[in-house]
Amino acid sequence: MSMIDIENLTRRFGAFVAVDHISFSVERGEVLGFLGPNGAGKSTTMKMITGFLTPSSGTIRVDGFDVQRDPIAVKERIGYLPEGAPLWSDMSPGRFLEFIAGVRGLSGETRTARIRDVVAKTQIGSVISQPIETLSKGFKRRVGLAQALLHDPDVLVLDEPTDGLDPNQKHEVRQLIAEMSEEKAIVISTHILEEVEAVCTRAIIIAQGKIVVDATPQELLARSDQHNAVSLQVNGDLDVARGLIQALPVVASVEIRQRNRLFIRPKGGAQILNDVGVAMRTHDIEIDEIHLARGHLDQVFRSITTVQ
Repeated sequence: MSMIDIENLTRRFGAFVAVDHISFSVERGEVLGFLGPNGAGKSTTMKMITGFLTPSSGTIRVDGFDVQRDPIAVKERIGYLPEGAPLWSDMSPGRFLEFIAGVRGLSGETRTARIRDVVAKTQIGSVISQPIETLSKGFKRRVGLAQALLHDPDVLVLDEPTDGLDPNQKHEVRQLIAEMSEEKAIVISTHILEEVEAVCTRAIIIAQGKIVVDATPQELLARSDQHNAVSLQVNGDLDVARGLIQALPVVASVEIRQRNRLFIRPKGGAQILNDVGVAMRTHDIEIDEIHLARGHLDQVFRSITTVQ
């Protein structure tokens, strides 16, 4: 049984259809990147999964429980970091986590141990007694993440979890997500495409309320016209090298970049690195540098979400 099951989920705001009959599931051990341009329906979908917004139609089940029929059972199983992570600004992180622990029904040694654990994991110990209103955006985000983890839920729904964090903090949060991923089903909404490569095992792209792609990050990269492209710097006649490479049946195009560098795109994402190397060696053209490109998710994202 999937940890999250969504069938024909729709949400309308008057005549506007924000989410349009989408269906997908998330298994334990998956980290799903939920992507899309602004206004695509990402946050609306996440609010419906967590029970904060009622669907217009369709069903959502979390660990077998229907979000509308068993809302408390669903919320017991979900840790939710909403967009903006709204917090009580006059509380300290310590008082806030104590309050959330009470809401979650934690008490005694379990309560103390869970607070200690999430404070350590999110590294907020240095500001634990400081008023939340005085914290930086990054620390506020980490306090929000701490409350989502407090009851050790089986499902995590995280809306922009690294928003406002510096590069080191982003790395730490991504590492934490990776460490938790084997035991949980995790859904992450993000605008940071490198985050998808770093932590996600799967990505769904939504545009205009509809799912347009459901694939692994590697499958998305393979859609890039620069996937398996080769950047080549030679010590020799660049025009001769270009002509030899362009004649290879696996090569789609060759561009001159800078005065002694070629950028070579393959046909259909084919592996061309070896072919290019052999062609140069066969004709005694010395290679100074050669690099294999993986492709760019941002280019794939733009091509998918702007052509509908």
